[in-house]
Amino acid sequence: MTWARSNGSSTANDEDSRMGVIRAEEAERLAEQNDKAVITVAGHSSDVTECAELLAMLGLDASSGRRRFVRAS
Repeated sequence: MTWARSNGSSTANDEDSRMGVIRAEEAERLAEQNDKAVITVAGHSSDVTECAELLAMLGLDASSGRRRFVRAS
């Protein structure tokens, strides 16, 4: 199979580049969604143990957050 070339770049490279951008955007969206879910669970938990258990049950990862939501002590 041959790839059509235009202006020195292959169509395959253009598609790979677009897919890379889409994957990066999706990863960012999922990270933001995870962060919001962790905050919601933490806000409704009665203590640290309950929060950890709920996060584990939901498959959420509190350590992957970007720390922008963490309050300073």
